[in-house]
Amino acid sequence: MAETDSHKTSSIDQCQVIELDKHHHANGNLSVVENGVHVPFDTKRVYYLYDVPGGEERGGHSHKRLRQFLVAISGSFDVIIDDGTKQRCVTLNRPYMGLIIVPGIWRVINNFSSGSVCLVLASEHYDEDDYVRDYDEFKRLTSSKNK
Repeated sequence: MAETDSHKTSSIDQCQVIELDKHHHANGNLSVVENGVHVPFDTKRVYYLYDVPGGEERGGHSHKRLRQFLVAISGSFDVIIDDGTKQRCVTLNRPYMGLIIVPGIWRVINNFSSGSVCLVLASEHYDEDDYVRDYDEFKRLTSSKNK
């Protein structure tokens, strides 16, 4: 499959919210994410977004191959996912809930609460060639969905 085929075949319906196990203890809670167990891919890269100024947004791109798992480790934020035909807003606000985003989905992360931290587990190492950063280009790549 060509790397941009994901833009023609991906749907926001393939993006799903996953609830992680929450282990409650008197001295604090614990949630675990294991490669290929709790998320359907092996993690090759981990990063996190924090100190996002009020009113700012992150994301604003899609990926050709990369899959991601986003978790609100602290605070809350919204993730708008778009497959070129449909859009959906997912609010993440629990550290044991995460959103799987498949390749070919445009995403914008906004509405960050004060002190929020967005943890991202990624299926691939950073590769600038994997990004589609122009929304018009994204729409062109997804145009066969509308036919």
